Amino acid sequence: RRTADRTRIALLRATGVEARTEARARAALIAERARRAAQIVAPVRVATSAAARRLMLGAHGRHVRAWRVEIRREDGAELRLSGRGRRRSITLPRLPLGYHRVRLTLTSDDGAERPAEQRLIVVPPRCPTPRDRLAGRAVYGVLANLYTVRSASNWGVGDLADLRRLVEWSADVGAAFVGVNPLHALDNRGDQISPYSPVSRLYRNVLYLDVTAVPEWSELPTPRRRQLANENVLRRLRGAARVDYESIRALKWPAFVALHRAFVARHRDGRSARAVAYRRYLAEEGEALLAFATFAALQEHFERRGIGSWRGWPAAYRDPRSPDVGRFRVARREAIDLHCYLQFELDRQLGTAAAVARQRRLPIGVYQDLALGSSRRGGDAWAFPDLFLDRVDIGAPPDDYSSTGQNWQLPPIDPRALAATGYEYWVRLLRAALRHAGALRIDHVMGLFRQYWIPAGASGADGAYVRFPADDLLGILALESQRAGALVIGEDLGTVPRGLPQILARRSILSTRVLYFERSRGGSFRPAKAYPRRALVGANTHDLVPLAGYWEGTDLILRRRAGMLRDDRALAAALAARARERRALCARLRREGILPDGQGGGRYARLPDLSAPELAGAVHAFLARTPALLVGLSLDDLSGEREPVNLPGVPQARFPSWTRRMLLPVESLPTDADVACALDKLGSSPRSTRAR
Repeated sequence: RRTADRTRIALLRATGVEARTEARARAALIAERARRAAQIVAPVRVATSAAARRLMLGAHGRHVRAWRVEIRREDGAELRLSGRGRRRSITLPRLPLGYHRVRLTLTSDDGAERPAEQRLIVVPPRCPTPRDRLAGRAVYGVLANLYTVRSASNWGVGDLADLRRLVEWSADVGAAFVGVNPLHALDNRGDQISPYSPVSRLYRNVLYLDVTAVPEWSELPTPRRRQLANENVLRRLRGAARVDYESIRALKWPAFVALHRAFVARHRDGRSARAVAYRRYLAEEGEALLAFATFAALQEHFERRGIGSWRGWPAAYRDPRSPDVGRFRVARREAIDLHCYLQFELDRQLGTAAAVARQRRLPIGVYQDLALGSSRRGGDAWAFPDLFLDRVDIGAPPDDYSSTGQNWQLPPIDPRALAATGYEYWVRLLRAALRHAGALRIDHVMGLFRQYWIPAGASGADGAYVRFPADDLLGILALESQRAGALVIGEDLGTVPRGLPQILARRSILSTRVLYFERSRGGSFRPAKAYPRRALVGANTHDLVPLAGYWEGTDLILRRRAGMLRDDRALAAALAARARERRALCARLRREGILPDGQGGGRYARLPDLSAPELAGAVHAFLARTPALLVGLSLDDLSGEREPVNLPGVPQARFPSWTRRMLLPVESLPTDADVACALDKLGSSPRSTRAR
C-alpha cells in the first residue's frame, strides 16, 4: 500500500521515533544504527539447534584479545568456555530446545572488559504435524461458541461443564475434537463482550466457571446455596434468547465471593491437596497473574467510584509499578486473591474437560482459539505499558467489505519492545493458549507477519502495514506447540502476503478454508478435490451466518435493519446475489453426487425442497470428501441456527453481536432427529473415530 508521510510520522511517533522533518528522521536513523552497532550481541536470538551454535561478534571481534562465555541452560545446568584471539564468531556447544541465558565477556587489546547478555531461544523447525498427532488420518470435529450453549444446568451462559458435555457427545458421534471461541477474560459489561477484544489474553473469563462444580460449593450450607442459586433468576436467565452478561455476572459474583471465603477458611493456608495445587499454580503463574488480579481488583475499586476505564484512574494507579499500587496490593490482599482463585478454578475445570477428551480417546481433544489482540481498556495494556502502544489501532485496509477500512480498536504491540523483553509476553501468551489444548487456532495469523496500523483519529484508509519479526514469533510458536503436543491452525482468510501459505506449510501450521469463500471468479463453488490437504475446512466462521441463515438470507436482512445496506433496493440486489450462490452450491453438490438431479433447484425463500438439516448434511458430506486433514462442523449448523453470532462492522447498538444463544439445549443433541440428519453422512465416513 502507498503510505502517506503523515501516516509514517504518526506511527513512528507512537513507537517513540520522532520523524516530523527530514532532519529529525535522519537523526533517528543515525541513532538507531549507532545503537545496533554498539550491541556486542542481540539481546534475544531465536534459532534452530544448528544455527544457535554460532554466536556472531561482527565488527566487535576485530579487537578481541580474549573472550569467555557462560551459559545457563533452561534446566539450570551451567556451561563455560573461553578462548583467545580475534574472531568473527564463537562456536557454542549444542544446546537442547528451550530458553537459555548466554553471558559473554570480551577483553579488548587494551585490557578493558565488555560484558553482554543474550536470551538464546533454541527452537524446532516446525510445529507438530498432523502425522504426529493423527498418524496421517483425516478427522472431523465440532466447533462451538461456548457462550451460546444452552443447558438445563448453566446460569444463562455456556460454561465449562457444558464444554465437558460437548466433549462427551462429540466422542459418541465419532468426532476428533471440540473447538471453542477464545475463552479470554472479558469485562462482561456494556459493549465489552466480544471474545476477540478481551481484557486479557493471558487469563480467562470467569463467567465460564460452573459454580456448582467448584469443590467449595458442596462445603457451603444448603440454605446458602439456595440463596446464591436463586431459582427465579436462574429460570429467567436460562430461558432468555440472549446472553445477559451483566445479570449473569451479578448472579455469579456473590457465589464466587462465598466460594473463595470457604476456600480461604478450609484450604488456602493448609496442607490439603487443593491448597498445594493452588500454591503450585500461583508459583507457576508468578507476577503475570498477580498483575492481572491486581488490575481486576483495582477496576472494581474505581468502578464503585464511577470511573470505568483504567485510563481515567488517578495517575499513580495507572502505573502497575507505582508505590500506590504496591500499597493497594497489601491493603486489598483478599480481593486480589479472589481473582487468583477464580483463575485457578477456571484452569482446573478446563483441565477436567481436556481430561475427559483424553479418556474418551478424542485424537485432538479441546481445540482453543487465540485472539489477535487485547482491549485498550484491559488488564494486558495496563500490566505491560511498555509493550502496548497508545494512539494507534489495529485494523484492516479498505476492501470489498468496507470502502473505508476497518478499525478494530485494539492497541498494537511494539515489535521492538517485544523483542527487547526477550519475547516474554508472546511466550506467556502461547503457554496460556496451549494449556489443556490439543490444537490451537490463531486468529488472523497474518498478524505475526504484518499488522495494519491506523493512527488515532485517522480513517482505515489512512493506515499502513508494519512488519513483525515473523521468524522469531513462529520459532517460539513451534517450540511451545511441540511442548504441548498441539496442532496449530492459522486463520489465513482474505488478502494475505505473497508466499504466506508456503511459509505456514514449512512450519507445519495448517491453513483455513471456508466453503462460502471457495469459489471461482465465475461464481461456481470449487470441487471437493480442489481443497488443500493441510487445512481445516468448514462451512463458515463466527463472522459468518450459519448455513440455514445463509440459505434464507438472514444475515442480509439483519444488515438492512442495521443500516449496513442503504435501502430495500440494495437488499433485493443482495438477496438476488445470494439466490445465485444457492444455485451454484446446489450445482456443486449435484456434480459431487451428494444431491440427486433435480433436488435443490428451486427458489429457496423458505427451503421448500431442502430442509435445514438436509442442507447441513449435504454440505458436511461435501466437506468430508475434501482432502483436508481437519473438517470443522459448526454446532450452529448441526442444530439449525439461522442468526449469526456476529455482524462484522455493525456497532453493538445496532445489532447485539456475541449474545445470541442456541435454541437447542446441549442435553438434546444426542436424541435430536435434525442433528442426526446433519451428521448422517459423517457417522460412516473414514473421518469418524467410530469407523476405526
